[in-house]
Amino acid sequence: MAESARRRGLDAQGYIEREGALGRIPRAFRPVVATARDRLPDVFGDRLTSAYLYGSIPRGTARVGASDLDLLLALRGEPTEADRADADALGEALDKEFAQIDGVGTLLFSRTRLLSDLETYDLGWFVACLCTPLLGEDLAEYLPRYRLDSRLARETNGDLALLLPRWRERIGETPDTDEARRPLIRFMSRHLVRTGFTLVMPRWNGWTSDLKEMAELFGAYYPERAAQMLRVAVLGYEPNAGDLAILRSYVDDLGPWLAEEYARVHGVKAPRP
Repeated sequence: MAESARRRGLDAQGYIEREGALGRIPRAFRPVVATARDRLPDVFGDRLTSAYLYGSIPRGTARVGASDLDLLLALRGEPTEADRADADALGEALDKEFAQIDGVGTLLFSRTRLLSDLETYDLGWFVACLCTPLLGEDLAEYLPRYRLDSRLARETNGDLALLLPRWRERIGETPDTDEARRPLIRFMSRHLVRTGFTLVMPRWNGWTSDLKEMAELFGAYYPERAAQMLRVAVLGYEPNAGDLAILRSYVDDLGPWLAEEYARVHGVKAPRP
């Protein structure tokens, strides 16, 4: 029983295990991570309380030349435009310096927000379970252990209905080129697959970050949407075209259906300011 739980990303007591570790970083990406770790204190100084890795690099599944470096930074105060500009500049410099990565994405939040009651089952869970400590204190020490229940599903991805109008705006504002649309397809595909997976996550009672596995697990509970979600998972890895019809299908078909089903099963995420 315990071995079965571990294979599903859970410990022997059924709590979600932290999925990444510095020891899992592929050799090719270690210089990138080391450089980021060295430069972050120089850029942010005492504004920075904690820095984390997340995504494929600390999971050990990153692909050279195709994977990006994902960082989450906890700051003493609410992030400012200057903080975001500093993060963007550091990311651009790392991306130019290291051919191993295809871009850098940096999330910025205040320490207070990450540890707030409102974010305990969203950003707090993300830090405690999906982020790997890189610098500073580990905020997971102040957070609970997490089980795969409906509350976690609701608070992580129960806001898709609110996102869809913004997605429609982004589609309309995106230049009419494949190059401009591909990143948007990748982003929306990943979000939809993860939402589909967390919809069924409490029933399956396990955790994975693999998009293809997420789609397959979703399809086991919603066979009428299985083939569609598998196609979306493929586009979440490497969109081979920037087809406007794909984006339209996300906001006119799959997205609205998924938002309605999510609200029916788990309810709607607590409102944020």
